[in-house]
Amino acid sequence: MSERRNPDPSLPPGTSVLGYGGLVPFAAAVLGIALLDGELRVFAARALLAYGALILSFLGAVHWGLLLAQPASDAPPRLLAGVLPALAGWVALLLPHRYGLALLVVAFGAFWLYEHRVLGERILPNAYLGLRRNLTLGVCALLTLGLVALG
Repeated sequence: MSERRNPDPSLPPGTSVLGYGGLVPFAAAVLGIALLDGELRVFAARALLAYGALILSFLGAVHWGLLLAQPASDAPPRLLAGVLPALAGWVALLLPHRYGLALLVVAFGAFWLYEHRVLGERILPNAYLGLRRNLTLGVCALLTLGLVALG
């Protein structure tokens, strides 16, 4: 039996597969919004909003984990930045679906900019930044499709 090789050894094995697999619930919810009616459509919109808020919160928690593993002198602002995605996700959940989804698009984009422009390769591995770019583009596109499908 051949041994499966990690396509990018700078990331833990399975990172890409699980990362891209995380787009499936976004896509399923968007399809639900586009194809279902009534309460099922509302459920799909709520599912898209909730999953987006959850994943956004997860992204902030990654940064807390990085600082716990390797404390840094710039920890306080980075810890604050790690909390902001959870707060944005929470606010998005409190808003009507359209506004909440729009907030999530902005928040995902803003956190991507923070990771790339503020932290960059001095803090985050290049492979992670590339994966995050692709996943953020996918998430923002799917959230936007959800907004369009809501009408």
